[in-house]
Amino acid sequence: MSPTSHSTAGPPSPRKISLALTTVLLLALGLTACGGDDKDSGDDGKAAAGAPVRIEHKYGTTEIKSPPKRVVTVGMTDQDAVLALGTTPVGVVEFSGLGIGIDKFPWSSAKWGGTPPTVVGQREDFKMEKIVALKPDLIIGLYTGMKKEQYDTLSKIAPTVAQSGKQADYAMSWQDMTLITGRALGKEAQAKELVAGVDRRFAEARQKNPQLAGKSVAVADPFKPGQYAVFGPGDAKVGFMSGLGLKVPEPIAKAAGKEGAAVIGSERLNLVDVDRLVFLSSIPDIKKTVEGDKVYSALKVAKEKRTVFVPYNPTGAAISFNTVLSIPYAIDQMVPLLNSPR
Repeated sequence: MSPTSHSTAGPPSPRKISLALTTVLLLALGLTACGGDDKDSGDDGKAAAGAPVRIEHKYGTTEIKSPPKRVVTVGMTDQDAVLALGTTPVGVVEFSGLGIGIDKFPWSSAKWGGTPPTVVGQREDFKMEKIVALKPDLIIGLYTGMKKEQYDTLSKIAPTVAQSGKQADYAMSWQDMTLITGRALGKEAQAKELVAGVDRRFAEARQKNPQLAGKSVAVADPFKPGQYAVFGPGDAKVGFMSGLGLKVPEPIAKAAGKEGAAVIGSERLNLVDVDRLVFLSSIPDIKKTVEGDKVYSALKVAKEKRTVFVPYNPTGAAISFNTVLSIPYAIDQMVPLLNSPR
């Protein structure tokens, strides 16, 4: 998504028009910088009741002076923690390719109150002019790979909490995302209660399904015939499986590396010859396509029918989100499938 160069002749690029429009809107609304890169070494990040909250992140420290009322989320799953804490985002980034609207997921649809939010982008393609027009008093971008220049622009619109600098992008745990969101919204105690409740759901699932404990698992997306994306331990989908007590083998973790996923061809499918193989896809008839792969059909996991095919809409999406809202739904849907693979 890096900008391409343009000659001086001809009409301005759409990117330049967008940036110019954003600048005009910022000036018209009288918005000033609300985020900061300065770090106060004497601040432990804990604010007393009624005092401003300071949250450190990848690009500095953001101060939130009062509980926000108009929240825009620019991380692909950030809206779930906000909704769980009783605040309805006015703008969101869409988790595209799942075949379902952002306000239609079964674990969160009721919390939107019948009014879908404004979609302000997909992944890191933020539509700054739309965000400005929503007049947010807080922007949250935790499950994202936003760049420094994007953070700088967003922080001129409203206080912006970016992703953590302590983990790779898209690797922050659902617990940390919920707790940071709670602090940003002035609802830290409620956030802790929510996390504890979901932790209990995972513990109950492990207790009731000891047969899954320690089983090896692979989560993959067969995105085209003969091509598979296999996800590593830092991925949210794998994080969900870990919560149920399943383990990702070291060869998968090594292959996924820092990118979080390994793209492999059929010749490397031995990598996913595990106790439970989970294929996630939005492609129709994907089971037929995968079972037509001769390398896959020769695997022990295939012969013993220990593979689970899960559509992204909606169960696969719940796993992919792996949020404080989606996890209970995902547990209810996935545990029976893992116990009776087919």
